Amino acid sequence: MVVLTVLRHDRRLADMAGGNNVSESTVRRWHDELIALLAAQAPRLDRALKKIAKQGREVVLIDGTLIPTRRRTGKADRRNYSGKHRHHGLHFLALTDEKGRLTWISAARPGCTHDNTAARHDHILAHLRAAGLGALADLGFRGLDNDVRDLVIVTGFTATRAHKLTPGQKTANRVLATGRAPVEHGFAHLKNWRTLTKLRTDPARATHLLRALLVLTNLEVNR
Repeated sequence: MVVLTVLRHDRRLADMAGGNNVSESTVRRWHDELIALLAAQAPRLDRALKKIAKQGREVVLIDGTLIPTRRRTGKADRRNYSGKHRHHGLHFLALTDEKGRLTWISAARPGCTHDNTAARHDHILAHLRAAGLGALADLGFRGLDNDVRDLVIVTGFTATRAHKLTPGQKTANRVLATGRAPVEHGFAHLKNWRTLTKLRTDPARATHLLRALLVLTNLEVNR
């Protein structure tokens, strides 16, 4: 309960230690042990997709998000600055099912990482094909799947100065946006854990933290 309070309400370890008559090092140990145990239960990408396919589903939702971090001094932290969001953070990819239930989350990457770059690094396209699933994504994933004969990742249409969208393309974009909406609910459930408001943990440990929170979120949503 002490650790869950830290995660849910972003309480400082020292404050929780003083209120429970234990040392700060004890609370830190509890925190680290619980995070490690939960993160180990988070599904791998291939297993998460196979599970969805076995349930008879045909589509997943994919999106990227930025978890804010404190700004640190030094050149190493410059990569964590996201020009899109205009603040420092860590980039994560996540997959949900059609109802917005989180099924997988990627490793933490610098905030400047593009969605497509992260997806290529995780071999998202290959895993989707292996599982026989398609994916709905926003325009940030355009160019990831260029196989027009066997399109797996659907991203919609974009207008240019030389080419305006046709009525049919506008309708297709609206349908896609409606289909993708649940992925935002998945992120919203995850970000209910206030420890993600502005990460104070070492970026190298953020992956374990997010995967632990994924497990907790699913336990909470599915209870």
